[in-house]
Amino acid sequence: MPLWLKVTTAVVSVILIGGLAFAGYWYIRLQSNISSSALGAGNSRTDTTDDATGRLQILILGSDTRDGKNSNYGSTEDSTGYGNSDVMMLMDISEDNKRVNVISFPRDLLVDIPKCTDQKTGKQYPARTGIMINEAMKEAGIGCAVDTVNKLTGMEVDHFMMADFNAVKELSNAVGGVEVCISDAVFDPDSRLRLPKGKSQVKGEQALAYLRTRHAFGDGGDLGRIKAQQGFLSSLTRKIKDDGTLSDPVKMLTIADVVTKNLTVDNGLSSVPAMITIGNRLKSIDVSKVAFVAVPTVPATNDPNRLEAAQPAASQLFAALRKDVDLTDPEGKQSPSPSATPKPSTSATPSATPKPTKPAAPYDKTLQPVTVANGSAVPARTQEIVEALAAGGFTQVGQLEAEPTAKTMVYYGADFADVAADVAALFGIPASQVAPSPGIAGVQIYLGADFASGTKFGKTTVPKDIVNQTAKEATCQTANPELIVQ
Repeated sequence: MPLWLKVTTAVVSVILIGGLAFAGYWYIRLQSNISSSALGAGNSRTDTTDDATGRLQILILGSDTRDGKNSNYGSTEDSTGYGNSDVMMLMDISEDNKRVNVISFPRDLLVDIPKCTDQKTGKQYPARTGIMINEAMKEAGIGCAVDTVNKLTGMEVDHFMMADFNAVKELSNAVGGVEVCISDAVFDPDSRLRLPKGKSQVKGEQALAYLRTRHAFGDGGDLGRIKAQQGFLSSLTRKIKDDGTLSDPVKMLTIADVVTKNLTVDNGLSSVPAMITIGNRLKSIDVSKVAFVAVPTVPATNDPNRLEAAQPAASQLFAALRKDVDLTDPEGKQSPSPSATPKPSTSATPSATPKPTKPAAPYDKTLQPVTVANGSAVPARTQEIVEALAAGGFTQVGQLEAEPTAKTMVYYGADFADVAADVAALFGIPASQVAPSPGIAGVQIYLGADFASGTKFGKTTVPKDIVNQTAKEATCQTANPELIVQ
């Protein structure tokens, strides 16, 4: 063998061996960093999503646990059990990898928590009503938070990622700081956040204080905090995209090392290849199609210091998400609806059932008996449709509980065909879904899963101004007047 070929062979061999050793080292290192936990808490779910090609929903949680590296932020008594979720966001990646929705859930939002089983101990916890959403994982673990979000939204979370306080500090350091903006100079003595007016670069402890503060923004409540967190994530997304981080192996390894050291994921995401799959799906998404949203809320009826979902806006948002509507362009293409036909609902006891009145020609709408049977599986829909009927002149409206069904129908009794046609026209329900039924007194609109949002059939209603911002937009947060400093 010629000397030059021997030298070349030796060099190539060294490079290959070195490359394999390097790759093996990082694979083992990153894999050993990853901690995992069960995805659910014993509630039924289907696991059919292909992470590489299907629509994907990942619940992102920030834990308030105070052990280990987090002990500087309080004692272990400050967070019992598995801890509360300090941050809760649902990242929804479209099947075509062209859109991402990030939906924030206020920690003070009162929700119904389903029955949950701690997957480590087997201990069962009963379902609870009117509990702050950030308490969902405290007793039965992260899986209970996942099941709670599934119950609230009607969707099905595929994976979760839970980070602690230390993750924010190290990640912000790894990217060289994140640019934020505020309307006035502010100091929050609780979180120790101090920022000048205008733009600043935050990292380390200051980045953590920015994300943790509950009082520095807006009126000092959780909604101002959410907008600030969304602004921070928007800025972080732009920086990673602009710096080419997702296509730079060295930068990616640095960030991956930081993230995996401070992250707990579900068992299905607890491998390096699985996490690379997620990263590959995100790297080419247009930042103008990364929409940051918050669940619409109002002060809770029983406790003004807490929040409850604002209706019908919250139900409209969840319905739009289930139909995979582009929130940045809600007039665009929507997914087709299911088509099974229900039977008229007659078994339940109606509330304020109107007495049948034989209509004259032309008839008086205020005298016509119309009932709403809600089979959409969205409780708030009943009131929404009742109000739309009243606005359309039908004021004698009753309500019926109904079995869930896929297809909306309008049923009518003898001599009420003309009324049924007008009710259908009011909501844009096609004539093929209007049918006579001898057991109906007057007219019944039986809502199905194909009409789970809005007041026009086949068209998902997206709440006005539901998108707080996209990742393309640089926003400046409003300072809490009580914490403004000179």
